[in-house]
Amino acid sequence: MINEFELLSENAEELGLRVELPPRRRLSTDVGNGQRLSAIAWGDGPARLVFLHGGGQNAHTFDSVLLALGQPALAVDLPGHGQSDWRADHDYSGQANASAVAAVIERHAATPITLVGMSLGGLTAISLTSRFPRLVRCLLLVDVSPESATRYADLTPAQRGSVALIAGPEEYASFDDMLEATVQASPTRSRASLRRGVLYNAMELASGRWTWRYDKQRKVDPAPSDTSAGWNELSSCNVPLTLVRGALSGFVQDDDVTEMLRRKPDLAVHVVDGAGHSVQSDRPLELVEILQSFMAQA
Repeated sequence: MINEFELLSENAEELGLRVELPPRRRLSTDVGNGQRLSAIAWGDGPARLVFLHGGGQNAHTFDSVLLALGQPALAVDLPGHGQSDWRADHDYSGQANASAVAAVIERHAATPITLVGMSLGGLTAISLTSRFPRLVRCLLLVDVSPESATRYADLTPAQRGSVALIAGPEEYASFDDMLEATVQASPTRSRASLRRGVLYNAMELASGRWTWRYDKQRKVDPAPSDTSAGWNELSSCNVPLTLVRGALSGFVQDDDVTEMLRRKPDLAVHVVDGAGHSVQSDRPLELVEILQSFMAQA
């Protein structure tokens, strides 16, 4: 296993950033019920930004954004992902995640924070903001709405992109096989960036085969019949709110945006050309620009 921070210089160079690498360290937090959550703290000083990744990802998906942003921040491994503990009930819904993430924020961030959530991290962020409003100053959602699980069920494997890898296979004969599957599923990203992502998100088994570093027994409803709880939570988020969509993604539809605007008329919406579902990976510098403008106005 590589040192998880040794590829940051390569990452910065690929982005064309000439920056001194900020201090970063791993944090582990007891969030109750015998569970610990892991996070990466970036920079010196109290973190006023917190980043939550999507399903099947981990905190390193925001490396490019955090390198370009250059501000103290926390990138959290959601329960069942990265270096965080797995839940005994394998429930990793946004509602189940929210309390655990809130405990990390209360312990390690200077509240209220700017909260950034992508996909599952976005659903977690909505639930957290609804239930723990004092912790959140403003909320930026990356390519997600309460209807995204329904949209996912209607997408083809090609339209799902790298998210389709969550459905299997669970093991690969080699790291190179795992990387090649990721390359085929992610045509908008460079091979070097995908190799970094797989290195951070893979582990070798005792058998010599490779698997993903997240709980594959997670309970996921691929097409929920009732999304009202998520919509109600969004309605109760009384903070400045921005949605960033990937122009190449089908995880958020125009009808979803219309409903979000009906419930939150002050919602700002940005569409990023050339980006799929993982805007933070496909167009990180554009996401940073949107985030900086949002924080300045919130």
